[in-house]
Amino acid sequence: MIHLIEKAIGTMNAFEKFLHALSGTMTTPKLYGIFHIACLILMLVGTILIGRYFSKASDKSFRIIVASLWAVVFLFEFYKQLIYTFEWDGSVATWDYQWYAFPFQLCSMQLYVLPLVFLCKDGHVRDGAMAFLATYSFFAGAAVFVYPGDVYVETIGINIQTMVHHGLQIVLGVLFLIRNKDKLGVKFFLKGAAVFLVLICVAQMLNAVVPTFTDETFNMFYISWKFDCTLPVLSAIYPKVPYVVFLLLYIIGFSIAAAIVMRVAYGLKMLYGKIKGAKAATESNE
Repeated sequence: MIHLIEKAIGTMNAFEKFLHALSGTMTTPKLYGIFHIACLILMLVGTILIGRYFSKASDKSFRIIVASLWAVVFLFEFYKQLIYTFEWDGSVATWDYQWYAFPFQLCSMQLYVLPLVFLCKDGHVRDGAMAFLATYSFFAGAAVFVYPGDVYVETIGINIQTMVHHGLQIVLGVLFLIRNKDKLGVKFFLKGAAVFLVLICVAQMLNAVVPTFTDETFNMFYISWKFDCTLPVLSAIYPKVPYVVFLLLYIIGFSIAAAIVMRVAYGLKMLYGKIKGAKAATESNE
């Protein structure tokens, strides 16, 4: 077995002591327990505030906001990778990279796609990035928030990272939908779908290459043909159908979910327009 980093020493150095201090534990949060509900409330408040006060910001301010939120996501992910790599059993400090936690899942894509939003000029690439984050990424984050499943662990920091990470998928998704309310439609959605397909291809290349260097589980996007899919619903489908069919169902399923997000956003936009128009008409008649 080849590990990215592996070291065992008898005592911890200052940095490792710092990491150990950041590995405090708690009782694993329960579905819709106090921790989960508190995170839901904070996410909803954050979504309302971001959508209300920053959706109409200037392009420069908008880029700064997105870059700042990306920095938060990046720092939390960096912390997560360190915590998952380092372990202290009371006498020995071990560094052993956990390949299953490699950050290239659908929910990790804001790490790679968000920079396209605050670095690229207006155009197809930037539109595609925002469309993807507003639909596919939004749905993935919302699914985890509604049903965390086994994402909760005993480490306090990891639970916070999980909720911040997925919560920002929702917050940013709403921000991008509002920001691009005049673009909502088939063309905008297809740009996001194109980004999704590119990322699927990258995930498959990683699934083909990385397992040749390690015998640990490595299943990016949970679509590897070498390991079982553990996603709800899809985990029951994969053993019963050929792999190609499973992959098509995966792509089509997530695309339908993303399209529904886009359609709902468009419907809310039209409803808001009618309410606003009716209010203006009433005020003009008074």
